[in-house]
Amino acid sequence: MLRLRQVCLFTLRHYQARTLSSDLLLSQINSCTHEDEVFSLIGRNKARLSEKHVGIALNMLWQLQKKRPLLLRTSDYVRNHSQFLTLCVLAENKVEHMEDEAIVDTLYSILRLNVEDHSSLAEVLVTEAWKRVERLSLPALSKFALCLYKQCGHFSPIIGKIAHIVDTKLDSIQDIRILSVLMISISDVISQSFRDRLLHKAGQLLEEKDEVHFNYAKRILQFIQNVKLRRHPLLEKCNQIFLKSASHLDIHSISFIFRLYEQLGFDNAEFRLVAKQLLSETIDDYDDPETFTKLFFTLGPMAGSKVRERLLVTAVHMADEFSSHHVLVILKTMKMKCRNSLLLKKMVSVLDKHLDSYHILHLVKLTQYLVALHCHNLELFAKLKLLLLGFLKSSVIPADIAAIIRVLAMLPSSQVEEVIINKAEALLPQCSLHHLNCIATALVKWNHYDQLHWQNSSELCVKLLQKLNGCGFQRLQKANNLNLLLEELTHVNGKWFEEALREETMAVCQRLVDQITWANVLQLSLFLLKTNYRCPSLLDRISSVTTGNLDKIHPFEIYFILFLFSALNYDPPANEEFFESCIHHLTSNLSHFETQHLVLLGYALALAGYFPPVLVERIFNISFLSKLDAQLEVLPDSLKQRVCLCLMKLNRAVCLECPEFHIPWFHERYCQRVFRNSSSRINPLRQHVHRMLTEILGGSHYARMSVLTPYYYEIDFECILDENKKPLSYMAQNIPWDDVVHLRDDFRNEGRKALPPGAQRIALEFLDSKAFSKDSHHLKGEPAVKKRHLEMLGYRVVQIPHFEWNSMVLSTKGEQLEYLRRHLYGAQ
Repeated sequence: MLRLRQVCLFTLRHYQARTLSSDLLLSQINSCTHEDEVFSLIGRNKARLSEKHVGIALNMLWQLQKKRPLLLRTSDYVRNHSQFLTLCVLAENKVEHMEDEAIVDTLYSILRLNVEDHSSLAEVLVTEAWKRVERLSLPALSKFALCLYKQCGHFSPIIGKIAHIVDTKLDSIQDIRILSVLMISISDVISQSFRDRLLHKAGQLLEEKDEVHFNYAKRILQFIQNVKLRRHPLLEKCNQIFLKSASHLDIHSISFIFRLYEQLGFDNAEFRLVAKQLLSETIDDYDDPETFTKLFFTLGPMAGSKVRERLLVTAVHMADEFSSHHVLVILKTMKMKCRNSLLLKKMVSVLDKHLDSYHILHLVKLTQYLVALHCHNLELFAKLKLLLLGFLKSSVIPADIAAIIRVLAMLPSSQVEEVIINKAEALLPQCSLHHLNCIATALVKWNHYDQLHWQNSSELCVKLLQKLNGCGFQRLQKANNLNLLLEELTHVNGKWFEEALREETMAVCQRLVDQITWANVLQLSLFLLKTNYRCPSLLDRISSVTTGNLDKIHPFEIYFILFLFSALNYDPPANEEFFESCIHHLTSNLSHFETQHLVLLGYALALAGYFPPVLVERIFNISFLSKLDAQLEVLPDSLKQRVCLCLMKLNRAVCLECPEFHIPWFHERYCQRVFRNSSSRINPLRQHVHRMLTEILGGSHYARMSVLTPYYYEIDFECILDENKKPLSYMAQNIPWDDVVHLRDDFRNEGRKALPPGAQRIALEFLDSKAFSKDSHHLKGEPAVKKRHLEMLGYRVVQIPHFEWNSMVLSTKGEQLEYLRRHLYGAQ
């Protein structure tokens, strides 16, 4: 009995000593401030390391790395250390004894330390975590899902299992951090209904939380991009989080957000202004290729001239250190706005060492950027062609092959080769409309080149185009899902589509008209805007669907729908109800619009003859216009020019149609600058018609050509007839009458000499095909508004459509003279 008691006491003392020692070792590991301290402890205590020690040690190694800036991390040193290998071996042997969360934490730590995804330890940890996946806590589940996502296991059965667990537990998730990680991890294996539930849940959690870390918002953006959606309400919420967190954003976060915004087709001028200020203040801090490239991409297009010049100079000096990815980003940014011949030459000089490292799509983008930047290095283009042809021969993916064929046609002195024809022909049955469009665009270009240079391959192009047309027709005829069709049509445009498929596409859309819903009405509206097609059945359906679902459609999307109707000058059956209900909804939700978007909305409504007071008064005040001026400085040039032009047209419309608002005309200088920078308006048609008007009216001093009216409308010809319909001379009226346009400062004040009683100014306008919707003689919104405004300015407007002037009926000069005479002197 005594002996048994001694054994028990010894065992107890040994256990207590071991526990004390273990706790001490655990405490020592947790207290380490450098990786070498961790490795020293491991080396001295190998025999006593439990599964808990091993997991904590690996996690501590990652935590120590995490505290350092990205460029100062020493993951290679840690991974190659002998004691790290010891830890990995021990962890692999003790996996089964680890707690659930310790397994996930260990997997996360080794992956963040850049251990290979398929190392034996990683595989053992994944396998063990999979066995326990149903009992993992939500935080552990999200971390495990993220590990699998980082390992590119997007479509693995484990991800599917995790998605099922999330589906069943979604209502219980109340942590936006956990939800955002799970969302991006399972985004590739979820159904549409589950996707919508996730987005709804994310929106709820963002609303409920006062403070949300910007990283969570970044993940939600990434999820929206992964599932190829544009959800404006969620995008706006995320953008507000970024604005609130601006002081915590670094170059890596800002460039990541900009890339996501670009991919999502979303932009925000306020965030651009904040980013510009933050990055401009720290421009000297980015002296390594990685961060400088991100700075160049983000700040370059919106920087002022001095800052942009500094960026360009730095890029030239740093060029030799750029990786293949850095070169691609620099060229893309130059294409956007930062064009510089010296930098382009430098990029071309460093490309030689990188060309072989680009995969297919990067090589395609590289070629596009170089062509857009007007690179003239034929030797480089020859190398690119060889590489592209090599990829073309080996590739079997339709999207890649179509992209290569299209970009091959962009190369200088390009001639189609038989290998391209054969590859394209074999591919056609598998092609979507977008891919067919890429190939057709290339074939049309090659065919034109061959005809100009008397090449023999033109016949091959024509035959393949005929087959391609047939494939397009077949694909359209089989279409029975409007959503899928619109997805294919998003990037389809150009001469081939216009000539070969436009009519059939419209017929299919009309066949599927009952499938138009609030969810796809925007996409269809954008397609009709792009094609300029006035189809009453589709437009009427869009109108009724929009009116009945205003609460489901984002206000900014309603703007595009309204613009479709005002641009095409189309009145749906319940026109007033449609516009007034949309306007009421929009004016109640103006906070959803940025300053530049409010201007675009105001112009779209003005085209249709609507001037909501709350919108007009909001736009035309000093604080709004000052804010707009500041934000225009950071917008892309094309959008900036469009907004400025729309503001001028809106200002003109309000002055002419709504004088009760007392809005001044303040675009005189803008109009003069635009007019001086535009190309000459004297063309052969105008000269020909001017000679005929001279003949009809009795002299050149009776008609003026290219006339600027008050408020800066330009009209092709102007003449004045008295009350007896006899022409009045501009010389007699003391009005400049030569062919050169005169910019006068007295337009606004009607400084022209008063006409005799009964006299009338006549504006003669020639309307080309752009003034009408496709396959229709219906006048579009802009020329209709111009006629209305000219009549307000006292003109009798004579509009001559191209389809009348160029018809066989007016094939002789005599018939043309009679036509003009009838329109000038006919009944008013």
